[in-house]
Amino acid sequence: MSNSKKGDSASKAPSHIAYQVRDRDGQKGFWTRIGSVWPHADGKGFNIQLEVVPLDGRITIRVASEKKD
Repeated sequence: MSNSKKGDSASKAPSHIAYQVRDRDGQKGFWTRIGSVWPHADGKGFNIQLEVVPLDGRITIRVASEKKD
């Protein structure tokens, strides 16, 4: 198999993280990580890999970053 950009991008860390956000009355929303997002090599789109599909709430995509202690 050749070393193509498609193969290389699949092995890199995701640029964004997908979360399910469920709102709670009078409280902050409850965030659950549900997948990862990688940009296309041409910069015109994204690949989204969801590990679960939420039945309620909303899906929010955020830039991947290190957690702060």
